[in-house]
Amino acid sequence: MNTKDAPLFLRCDSTSQIGTGHIMRCIALAQAWQDEGGKVIFISHCESEKLRERILKEGFDLILINYPHPHPSDLEQTLSTINNFSHFSFHHSAPWLVLDGYHFTPEYQKVIRDAGIRLLVIDDMNHLPYYHADIILNQNIYAGDLKYNCDSNTKLLLGTKYVLLRREFLKYRDFKREIPEKAKKILVTMGGADPDNVTSKVIQALNLLNDSELEVKIIIGPSNPHVESIRNELALSSFNFHLLHSVDDDMPALMAWADLAISGAGSTVWELVFMGLPIITIAVAENQKQVAEKLHSIGIAYNLGWHADIFPEQISQSLSNFITNCKLFTDKNTIAKNTIDGDGINRILMRLNLKKIRLRQVTENDCELIWRWANDPDVRNSAFNSDPIPWETHKCCFRKN
Repeated sequence: MNTKDAPLFLRCDSTSQIGTGHIMRCIALAQAWQDEGGKVIFISHCESEKLRERILKEGFDLILINYPHPHPSDLEQTLSTINNFSHFSFHHSAPWLVLDGYHFTPEYQKVIRDAGIRLLVIDDMNHLPYYHADIILNQNIYAGDLKYNCDSNTKLLLGTKYVLLRREFLKYRDFKREIPEKAKKILVTMGGADPDNVTSKVIQALNLLNDSELEVKIIIGPSNPHVESIRNELALSSFNFHLLHSVDDDMPALMAWADLAISGAGSTVWELVFMGLPIITIAVAENQKQVAEKLHSIGIAYNLGWHADIFPEQISQSLSNFITNCKLFTDKNTIAKNTIDGDGINRILMRLNLKKIRLRQVTENDCELIWRWANDPDVRNSAFNSDPIPWETHKCCFRKN
């Protein structure tokens, strides 16, 4: 299918409570569709002017929703928008709608599909009793453990191999990070909204360190209502700081600059993992708890826990430990780089029948994957020697070739 035959519609929202993550990861998919020559239309209840500007700056159309679901006008306007693109012909191929948001019910999904529209639902928590979707995408590290209640022919794209990364991050595929003995450059990012002002709590913790060698960059999202409070906390700081608003495509450069990140465990955490940055996570929303715990359990990040249960003194102690022992993250860095390879978007486009198989150069990160393929029971049964290949033997051969 050619993307020119059918525009991509994305239905996602952003408010001070919802945050910006749903729209930002949809931008990643929209960029990829656009790169294939297709038109993109966002349908959104977006309160942030900065975020609306970002969508338009990317060259996407933006249709604003005044009253989001469960208000009945949402569904009416969404269907009307799709149908009103007169250059689109249902006779050639049905359009794709991407639905990203926890407030879209099974009933909402069913009406969309009954209208002959193909539906990709981006999910995080498997929180609905039923999913009416052609494709369910859950990019989280625990997604493979979830049992979705959906149609038998629904495609499930689960796990970090499908992480949505915007094109500005993909430029850093070959980025090599040097982890210093002491982390002096600290990045603080608590998401696009941070309704509970966890950023101020982190700044209080940094102030307790009383370390003038630190340089701290604090990212304030476009929906953050606590800017004045944050400025007041920073006025008490002994370290050098930069307060950054809505950094947009500068985010990967900031992650490349930093030695250590203190972050919420939302969509940004996958960008941090891709960039190989040592991470201390704080869960600032319910849907982040499982992500933070899983990343901690497999050694990719250090999880401080639920934001309401921790105090600046606890954050400060953990920061002190990791700032002066940043090399502890060296092994975690290797694990992280093997977790997200940057090809998630291409895998999704192939499932949308938009992209054929793409060849690329083998990298060191492919070593374990190829070993697993080689040791697949069907592969071993058809080989001259059916014995499993030891990991050390495979590593040696892989590096020689």
